[in-house]
Amino acid sequence: MGLYLLDYGAGNVQSLANSLTKLGHKFTWISQPSDFAKATSLVFPGVGAFETAIQHLTDRGLLEPLREYINSGRPYFGICIGMQVLFESSDESPSKGLGIIPYHISRFDDSNKSVPHMGWNTADLLSTATFSGTQDTEGIQESSYYYFVHSYCAKYDHEKNPKAMEWAYTTTQYGDELFISSVRKNNVFGTQFHPEKSGIAGLKLIDEWLSKPESAHTHAPPSIPTPVTPRPEHRLTKRIVACMDVRANDDGDLVVTKGDQYDVREKSATSLSSSSSIKATTAGAVRNLGKPVSLASKYYSSGADELCLLNITSFRHSPLHDQPMLAVVRAAAEEIFVPLTIGGGIKDTVDPDGTKRPALEVASAYFRAGADKVSIGSEAVYAVEKLLATGEKGNGAIETIAHAYGKQAVVVSIDPRRAYVNPETYNGPYKNELVYGKPDGPEKERGQAWWYQCTVSGGRENRPLSVLQLAKGVEELGAGEILVNSIDRDGTGLGFDLDLVNLVRKNVKIPVVASSGAGSAGHFVDVFRETDVEAALAAGIFHREEVRIEEVKEALRSAGINARVVPQIQT
Repeated sequence: MGLYLLDYGAGNVQSLANSLTKLGHKFTWISQPSDFAKATSLVFPGVGAFETAIQHLTDRGLLEPLREYINSGRPYFGICIGMQVLFESSDESPSKGLGIIPYHISRFDDSNKSVPHMGWNTADLLSTATFSGTQDTEGIQESSYYYFVHSYCAKYDHEKNPKAMEWAYTTTQYGDELFISSVRKNNVFGTQFHPEKSGIAGLKLIDEWLSKPESAHTHAPPSIPTPVTPRPEHRLTKRIVACMDVRANDDGDLVVTKGDQYDVREKSATSLSSSSSIKATTAGAVRNLGKPVSLASKYYSSGADELCLLNITSFRHSPLHDQPMLAVVRAAAEEIFVPLTIGGGIKDTVDPDGTKRPALEVASAYFRAGADKVSIGSEAVYAVEKLLATGEKGNGAIETIAHAYGKQAVVVSIDPRRAYVNPETYNGPYKNELVYGKPDGPEKERGQAWWYQCTVSGGRENRPLSVLQLAKGVEELGAGEILVNSIDRDGTGLGFDLDLVNLVRKNVKIPVVASSGAGSAGHFVDVFRETDVEAALAAGIFHREEVRIEEVKEALRSAGINARVVPQIQT
């Protein structure tokens, strides 16, 4: 089979390539327009913006050959942007799509939910066809969860445009909106979700599509437009994120570490049982909690919904010359098939030889290595300070990366700490953001008031910026997600700072991840019950095996909170 992959030049296509390699399928990259004539099956994966995708395809002379390939009747499988470009147009772009499907891509309504739609949701079959006398669902299982990350969708409306709805194969609900989550007709199959990032369920779907004879993909019947009634609630799950702080130890090896309030060196010698994953250390040494790739693989097998690698040494010489960290990302991406975020040093830099490296170039290197998102920290604080002072935006790390790869590819990690004030006399600029200690709360908080001050450099420097100024500012600049850390709670095991999390969640319309302070599975239940955050992150308790990811998922389900079932990973 002449299987080809199309790389439009601005998305993480390495994830799909890794999936195919894992499954044992051989493929060739489309490198020039003439390659389309050699392809007998074509897969077009993509994460990013509609406009960027169309522009890159046009600039490289690939748009019309792609249209011709699809119209030739040969099998086509489009993923995310690879599905959306099949449509006529999009709210996201003035450029026209391929027009294969006579319909328009619209933005989600963010009046009652966060946008992007980000996380694990279901795909509900509208109808099924038969192949060789058996039910043929293209590998989609209604009981499985798949990973979505998008702000724009093809809304399902069987009355207004029945012709376009003939392409609809599955629908998914987000909030009260139903959208087309996969299309299938004739030789075309496409998914809005990312099977290459959907764990075992996604790998199974890819393998089933590729394992069928090509003739099975050329005559899929149209769907019959069907009324679909939205449910009272969507089935988007709450995400559990495992985070690994990575840095070089004193021998130059990259290790996963963790510290209280960012101090990662041992204060005394450590001796642990042989059953622990923590290695023995000596006083003053960098705390070593394991190797990044092996821990990432472990958490993937345990059912983590996302993984995050943060280089806390921040690429001190040059991010593009930091080959060990790039190698870690490549190796991890070959073993895990859920979203991977990389952070640390994603900013405009200058190499030792004077070569300027824009943040977009740095991010692109990590996307090509297999990352799905990049995390920006201190640079986001400086960008918002500039925005508030001058109103200037458009050329910073957040804006340029979001423009090229889509806002869903940009996470901003914020590190606030409490700034206590006199609750009776304070009349400063943050009086409307004050949080007051509850009478039945911790004794040291009773009668107290505070606002949340932003910091940079891992909490080592305070900035004259509140957490709400920062959160609203990065949303305006184009961030797609906010990770809310708490310097006060980090390493305490007291639970998430629910006041802080609620403050941010209620004032932005993009997804929010709660971080810092988890010490038990019950703390994850608390944060999802008491706030509307989409995800919660932990590090040390997972590394030290004080709490297992499986325990967290079970606690959530026991509490009636929708969590993805931990899959059985086949090795």
